Amino acid sequence: MNWIAFPVRRGAFTLVVTLGLMLVGGFAYLRIPRAEDPSLKVPALDVIVVAPGLGAADLEERVARPLEDAIKELDDLDKLQATIRDGLVVVMAEFRYGTDPERKEDDVLRQVNATRPRLPAGIRRVEVRRFQTLDVALLQYALVSPAAGYGLLQDVAEDLRRRLEAVPGVRRVEKWAYPAREMRVDVDPERLAELGIPVDALVGALLDANLLLPAGAAEAGLRRFTVTPVGALASAEQIRDIPLRATGEGMVTVEDVAAVDWGLAEAGHIGRFNGERAVFVTVLPQEGENVFAVRDAVRSAAAEFADGLPGRVRLEVGFDQSENVRTRLGRLEADFLLAFALVLVTLLPLGFRAGLLVLVSIPLSLAVGVALLLAAGFTLNQLSIVGFVIALGLLVDDSIVVVENISRLRRSGLGPVDAAIAGTRQVAAPVVGTTVALLFAFLPLLMLPGGAGQFIRGLPMAVVFTVLASMVVSLGIMPFLASRWLTGSEDPEGNRLLRQVNAVIHAVYRPLLNACMGRPRGTLVAALAVCAATLLLLPRIGFSLFPKAGVPQFLIRVHGAEGNSVAATDLLVRRVEDILGGEPAVAWWYANVGRGNPQVYYNEVPEQSSARTGEVFASLRTWDPRESPAVLSRLRNRLADIPGARVVLREFQNGPPVEAPVAVRVIGPDLDVLAGLAREVEAILVGTPGTEAVDNPVRRPRTDLRIELDRMRAAALGVSHLAVDRAARLALAGLEVGRFREPGGEEYDLVVGLPRGERAGLDHWDRLWVPGRGGAAVPLGEVAGLRMESVPALVQRFNRERTVTLTAEVVPGTNTDRVTREVAARLAGMRFPRGYRHEFGGEVESREESFAGLGGAVLVALAGILAVLVLEFGSFRGAAIVASVVPLGTVGGLLGLWIAGESLSFTAAIGFIALTGIEIKNSLLFVDFTQQLRARGVPLAAAIEQAGEARFLPVVLTTVTALGALVPLVLARSAMYSPLAIVILGGLLSSLLLSRVVTPVLLLLWPPPAPEASPQPDAGC
Repeated sequence: MNWIAFPVRRGAFTLVVTLGLMLVGGFAYLRIPRAEDPSLKVPALDVIVVAPGLGAADLEERVARPLEDAIKELDDLDKLQATIRDGLVVVMAEFRYGTDPERKEDDVLRQVNATRPRLPAGIRRVEVRRFQTLDVALLQYALVSPAAGYGLLQDVAEDLRRRLEAVPGVRRVEKWAYPAREMRVDVDPERLAELGIPVDALVGALLDANLLLPAGAAEAGLRRFTVTPVGALASAEQIRDIPLRATGEGMVTVEDVAAVDWGLAEAGHIGRFNGERAVFVTVLPQEGENVFAVRDAVRSAAAEFADGLPGRVRLEVGFDQSENVRTRLGRLEADFLLAFALVLVTLLPLGFRAGLLVLVSIPLSLAVGVALLLAAGFTLNQLSIVGFVIALGLLVDDSIVVVENISRLRRSGLGPVDAAIAGTRQVAAPVVGTTVALLFAFLPLLMLPGGAGQFIRGLPMAVVFTVLASMVVSLGIMPFLASRWLTGSEDPEGNRLLRQVNAVIHAVYRPLLNACMGRPRGTLVAALAVCAATLLLLPRIGFSLFPKAGVPQFLIRVHGAEGNSVAATDLLVRRVEDILGGEPAVAWWYANVGRGNPQVYYNEVPEQSSARTGEVFASLRTWDPRESPAVLSRLRNRLADIPGARVVLREFQNGPPVEAPVAVRVIGPDLDVLAGLAREVEAILVGTPGTEAVDNPVRRPRTDLRIELDRMRAAALGVSHLAVDRAARLALAGLEVGRFREPGGEEYDLVVGLPRGERAGLDHWDRLWVPGRGGAAVPLGEVAGLRMESVPALVQRFNRERTVTLTAEVVPGTNTDRVTREVAARLAGMRFPRGYRHEFGGEVESREESFAGLGGAVLVALAGILAVLVLEFGSFRGAAIVASVVPLGTVGGLLGLWIAGESLSFTAAIGFIALTGIEIKNSLLFVDFTQQLRARGVPLAAAIEQAGEARFLPVVLTTVTALGALVPLVLARSAMYSPLAIVILGGLLSSLLLSRVVTPVLLLLWPPPAPEASPQPDAGC
């Protein structure tokens, strides 16, 4: 008994296996995590160094370069970028995809720790942060109160954070947009000078008093006691009572020279919700959790918490990621059900019983596919669902071929078991061959490197798993079910619908085939001409990378002029809020001043802290592919009228992170020369049709104040430059002298400074004193003054070279590739000095990285497909004839994109790859059956005609079922997956129309060797 007969003759076993597969699939469908998009493991890390008071030029030499030198020693480093502003250095290390992000985080942390002792004093914070798509917020709450103070809002936010972190499935809860509380020691400089107490003495006394030194343990007799030390400072009263100096009048304490009380740090991040002051709280779920279950639990806990809020505070929620997940997956599931219904319609010509068998194969194959996807660690997201929809049109093919062949043999008079075994045996080899060829066709997508490959991998995996399951179901379970279900009592020509379809085939296809075979060379020339003419559409179609996400949320980024204060940026952000408030289609918004909004999309990295930066995260009430783009275009036009700022409305986009659609790096050693070249490149970008919101980060230099020390006078008075710098820091930023821990366990900064309001100013400059010779107090103005100077606003570095990166957005509806090619042509005419050059970043770089190495994967796939075909037919001719259908499908795919106005995007390219496998599958069945007929002694021309008619029906049915599965994806008008569906749909149509005459003509002109004659297949084992 062979493997084909085993499942038919061992029906009980086959039935148990079938039920087991259904149960496993159902369990997997309930357990598999749902997500809006695939999660990316990006091997990229940021090293963030905060050093208030240090300029960009100093930070480049003393911080950025040492860190770069340390990180460059690590293996698998791909890119190293640094952005340096006043007081801030961000070094981004990007490693090659495929490396372990966690291990690279440890490596970078080790290198940073080794470099830390060589970095300058005054650094407030050094942080290594790994880029994770898991850091996307599931919910963003806003604690809103125009009247309550930040102290109260911060306390309420902390209580909410603790409450929500206790919810099962929550990984982390973070609070944002408030000035941090700190314990302030505001000194009176005149009183210090009067008493002759230097600031250093005050700072030293605070450090000593706040030092926690374990006392150890002591033994008394047979008992051992731990000796509790005096401990660190625990209250403001203890700070006030710290002694500084004894005088004839008594002991001078901190209270005599300073005011000690709670205060707020300088507000570096201001938040508002729908125009009202707010503190934000974001909830991040654990990996692999069901976002809907976590959302429900968090919302329930938040509702309970809201009942106990103070009357002046209310809790609002705008962003809820699960709504996007529900909408997107729900839309795709509806498309899937519609596709399923259309597939059922296409099965009607098979008859009720045969069609029902094919229908059973669909949930069986999908159940196994979902179970395998879960076992491989993937989620159910928009791409994996699209993969299942594509597979829906493919998995039916095998069952249709097997069931249709068994049904035909039953109608011819064979018994149920014999017909099941013989019918399966006739098509088993082509079914296995086509499945393997299809898997090889998807191999390039599985081997695609970089972030793009990781992003889309769930799609080909869903197809591969489901198609493999379909092969097993069609060859193992369908024959068993057919032997028990098909009666064989139908008309030998099939049901009425089948007879009508066959009549149309005989009336239309046979004369057309005879005419083309009568003029074979003319037919081939015409087909080649059509293919060549279609290729001329490529320049008009254009290329692109990943499309927009098609979600209602969007970001508005505001960049004020260099030197803008937070207050000035706040005014700009309020202008943006006024515009949003006047748009009825806008549902809500979160305004951020001084920083970007917390991360709410997997490939959007929040803006770092900067006084000139603002960001508004907003949402439309709903996303309509027809109306929403017009709303966003209207908002863009109004935002462009805001003076004194660069305001960019960014829609969320699929795929790995891209800095901007168009990005040009100008590279060279001298900052002044780079600034001049950047102005020329900026003019080119502005003058190129299709660009907007062009950003030149070094357009204007920054004007700063520099302390100018009279070194001769300072030396005469015994004043050191360190004392001058410390006095300036005391007046502006304040000196951190440790952490202050409350009895409840919360820690806050302990800061010594001069009295100030919400912002640091120069009001106290003339009141500053510095210690001189013999401890005498010297007015700061006697040894130092302030002067204005022009300094670099920003220093950028790329792979350890100085760089200026200019970016530009693309006008909606304009093809990015065409704009980039126009920019490249104009840059080619620009002269760069020796040692200076330019290169493209943005989508160009991302596209090159996305398709890098794809050529090798395509060659491997082609070699695999060729090997399968040669094994199937025993000759290269047969393999070449089967593969000849690929260009015929390209015709319809390109025409479909051109008619629909779509570009050749990454997802459209996936469609062409998938189309290759589908076409070869249909062509292989025809050529294989022709060879079977020739093996029985049928002449070549007659074998071609018989095979053409006999295999036309299953090919038409499988093609129409695939089209039925794809039509809902096309009608959905999704920027993500509609181009993919358009390519496959158009390609299948053109392939169906052209290959049914081109492949027979090729067989006639260039026939492969005829197989050895063989008897009719029997029903034996």
